[in-house]
Amino acid sequence: MPTLKEIAAFLDGRVIGDPEVVIERVCGIDEAGHGDLTFVANPKYRSRLATTGASAVLVASGTEAAGKNLVWVADPYVAFGQALGLLHPEDKAAAGIHPRALVEGEAFVSPEATVYPGVYVGQRARIDRGAVLFPGVFIGADAVVGEDSVLHPGVTVYRRCLIGRRVTLHAGVVVGGDGFGFARPGRENRKIPQVGIVQIDDDVEIGANTTIDRGTLGRTWIQRGVKIDNLVQIAHNVVVGENSIIVSQAGISGSTTLGKSVILGGQAGVVGHIRVGDHVMAAARTGIHKDVPPSQIISGAPHRPHREWLRQEACLSKLPELRQTLKTLQRRVAALERQTAKKSL
Repeated sequence: MPTLKEIAAFLDGRVIGDPEVVIERVCGIDEAGHGDLTFVANPKYRSRLATTGASAVLVASGTEAAGKNLVWVADPYVAFGQALGLLHPEDKAAAGIHPRALVEGEAFVSPEATVYPGVYVGQRARIDRGAVLFPGVFIGADAVVGEDSVLHPGVTVYRRCLIGRRVTLHAGVVVGGDGFGFARPGRENRKIPQVGIVQIDDDVEIGANTTIDRGTLGRTWIQRGVKIDNLVQIAHNVVVGENSIIVSQAGISGSTTLGKSVILGGQAGVVGHIRVGDHVMAAARTGIHKDVPPSQIISGAPHRPHREWLRQEACLSKLPELRQTLKTLQRRVAALERQTAKKSL
């Protein structure tokens, strides 16, 4: 087991206290005990430093706690993630193709990839070294899975779709299903063939049961570093810019472009054929109905500036009181008008 000094060196941190204490695992601050490392990232939890039983705590530089072993780091939450990877590494399966996997002719599977039973790899598909395909994964013809990507059970990658390096697709993800394209909707519902692809760039992670439709023409494009939660729907020819975050149950309609580092809260909805600028933040359940300039914070449906939405929401809770006040004022005005009419006679 590593010492606190060794962990601090790994995290580029500084030990305040006993550098030789042995750390066995990472735990939450309330559950932590002897041999455990925990963290405090939010200042409102600093009071728990006094009561935690952890052997050491990751904290922001300059934090003090008498009698506690601390590791000062630039960002405690980032350091917490690094420590988890160090002390709780994922098991790695041996490379190779299981005899009960089906790999079609002309497909290439690297001898350094891991292919579990029940996997199907279609004609001319390519699986690069270090990739892991768990049971039930389907890889369509001419699709590509890049180095060190992990596809969890039940993932489907349709024909010709491209998965980059170090991509994680969680259980049930569907990449490359047909976009929802129909002519004369509600009358004949004539299907428009969807002949494009999905391209997922490096270092993307996509949560369970999320669906990303192929382009009608061209591509639906998830750019580098994007993180997508469970149960998200992304339609045909959408572009999601680098390092964006999309939270559970959000939906993005066709041919919409999200810029870099956009954050969509849970159940946010975006109409088609618009652009959301770089660094936009949309609160949960926001309905985005038109272009949004860069660096805006928006809320509500239809969307509006967040501060404006907050003021409107504050008024909504007072509507019953305001309604009663208005009724009282109307009665008083009516009484004054009657009195004025009598005096004029």
